[in-house]
Amino acid sequence: MGVDRVNIGKETEQIEFKKSTAELRGGVVSIAAILNKHGSGDLYFGVKNNGDVVGQTINETTLRDVSQAIRTNIRPEIYPVVEEQTYGDRAVVHVRFEGSRRPYLAYRLPYIRVADEDVAMDQGSYDEALHNREIRTSSWETQLSRYDVSNVDVEVFKEFLEKAREAGRLTVPQRITRKSIKETLEKLELAEGDRLLNAGAALFVDCGINELQMAKFASDKRLTFTDIRRYTGSIVALADRAVQYIVDAMDWRVEFDGSLERKEIPEVPVDAVREAVINAFAHRIIESRESVEAAIYKSYIDVYSPGPFPEYVAPEQFVNESRKPIRRNPLIAKTLYYSKDIENFATGLKRIFESCQTAGVKVEFLRDGYGFTVRFHRHCGDGWDSINSQSAIQSANGALNGALNGALNAPQKIPSNLCERLRSIIAQNPKITRDQMAETLGVGKRTIQRLLNAMPDVHFTGGGRRGRWIVDSDSPSE
Repeated sequence: MGVDRVNIGKETEQIEFKKSTAELRGGVVSIAAILNKHGSGDLYFGVKNNGDVVGQTINETTLRDVSQAIRTNIRPEIYPVVEEQTYGDRAVVHVRFEGSRRPYLAYRLPYIRVADEDVAMDQGSYDEALHNREIRTSSWETQLSRYDVSNVDVEVFKEFLEKAREAGRLTVPQRITRKSIKETLEKLELAEGDRLLNAGAALFVDCGINELQMAKFASDKRLTFTDIRRYTGSIVALADRAVQYIVDAMDWRVEFDGSLERKEIPEVPVDAVREAVINAFAHRIIESRESVEAAIYKSYIDVYSPGPFPEYVAPEQFVNESRKPIRRNPLIAKTLYYSKDIENFATGLKRIFESCQTAGVKVEFLRDGYGFTVRFHRHCGDGWDSINSQSAIQSANGALNGALNGALNAPQKIPSNLCERLRSIIAQNPKITRDQMAETLGVGKRTIQRLLNAMPDVHFTGGGRRGRWIVDSDSPSE
């Protein structure tokens, strides 16, 4: 006796049938096409095009494989419901999906639903959809939040006002009261009456709108972590916390130049770190509720912002060209401009790059469908390749072991003729490296460092390709 026929209807612009998960790639394309047209839909594996249920073999990994294929190959990422359904004795995979961040890409290409077919989206429609996405995203800032002026963290707001006063970009009231806070927030267009807009709450309220996750890993892989922390709070407070965490985790090189004061040099410029952190908070997709991340690895430091970099422009273009700013959260960006935390002229990536270039630090701007990462490579630049008896790596608090102090400050007998020869070599080639100095003089790098420490009139300035040695006696007189 034959199996009873089961039919569940027809394909439409929001419903797609696939005979089995062998057509998984086509199913992913259909999801993107339906999202771009309608924002939600349903996909079934185990159903013929005419709606007849033929069934689908479902084992312990089937649902997971479908879910992973969707999450891996659709950008921006979506979170579908993937479940097993039965019709009589036949099982099917049912995928329910929705998303409001169109245009969506499937396998890096945009599609649109036309009747029951998926067709490639033309360039004009794609550009318009991108533009509309930015408008929809930014409108979140201006919606009324569930917080009012009384929820503002007064200390955080005072810190912001003081920075704005020092920057000369905002007229600040003489006395900080609840009334003056309300008036200032209204002036900044962050509040309507007693109610804060979402932007105002995100900036100044200790709430769950913002989340920061920080971790230290034992290697360059996210396998074994030695520390992990998660915080919620205002953008201003969390940015300070993230910068401090990175500064505390970084190595600092100590150079002794013969004077009573030692010179402490971070492996990554602190101003570049702060620029990356504040931009990660200011330009992320806030309503996604995903965390900003600060991750410390053995060889690099990552600052991650949820929300992909605009697909029609490369990060390097903001370094090498004059580009108009792309503000995902323009109201938040404008407010942080007043405190000089960010600038309004799309120069953040350029400042990060130039600061790192000066210090000889390699920096990368990494993008994917999930978000944007600024990666600082550790222990780059002059001085980090040869840590010896005249220099040491220390923690950010500047505390040195007493025995180490004694060893570093112990007097050393330096041949005067070697100093003069080295001074002459440097004068002839101000960009010479320590390795080249050692090779030219026929001595070790430790001896070179001892010689340099014994010559207070010789010092290194700048970093990377701009770095050079200066002999003070060569400088022009006043």
